[in-house]
Amino acid sequence: MTAENANPEENRVLDTLIAGYRRFRSTGWSQNRERWAQLSEGQQPEVMIIACSDSRVDPSQIFDVDPGEIFVVRNVAALVPPFETTPGLHGVSAALEFAVQVLKVKEVVVMGHGMCGGCKAALTQELHGTQPGEGGFVANWIAMLDEAREPVAAKHGTTGRPAEREMEQAAVRVSLDNLMTFPCVQRKTASGELRIRGAFFAISDGVLHLMDNETREFHAVA
Repeated sequence: MTAENANPEENRVLDTLIAGYRRFRSTGWSQNRERWAQLSEGQQPEVMIIACSDSRVDPSQIFDVDPGEIFVVRNVAALVPPFETTPGLHGVSAALEFAVQVLKVKEVVVMGHGMCGGCKAALTQELHGTQPGEGGFVANWIAMLDEAREPVAAKHGTTGRPAEREMEQAAVRVSLDNLMTFPCVQRKTASGELRIRGAFFAISDGVLHLMDNETREFHAVA
């Protein structure tokens, strides 16, 4: 397709990305050549962050970090599946294995967030029964939250922000529990080489909350 025949909307989106790239080249890359030269030799992040794919919650922006400082995997609802070795494509598990065993990160942070569409769908079960490619992939993925959904729905119902927020924070706890089913995580947390933490970012007010590992409650960071 020629430039003349290209869809104007497609051009607009691409032009926005190219403009951003040019800003990066002039301010992000050229002014930090030494840092990028170091990164060309390898990476040594100390933290892995498991976050949602939601476009509003970029961990690098929220934590204001430079390239190479955090190892990030993002997916619907920031979920970690339980450890299993059955045949399949285990993307989150592969990223976790690489971060913990190869990069030897010191912390793994699971960060949920407010207004999460995946958690809302898990709460309302609105995607159940749909077919792969038309919602079924999401439904199968967020089925990890089925057990956590029951007490939330019993206490708050399945609609409204109190119920949704409770579900969003419950999802973080589910992922933390699933993290502990991985032998490498069990071994390294027991030896003190690795810590796992839960976090929650509220989009509405931009406030980060951290989970207390003993009470499993979330508290705003001052």
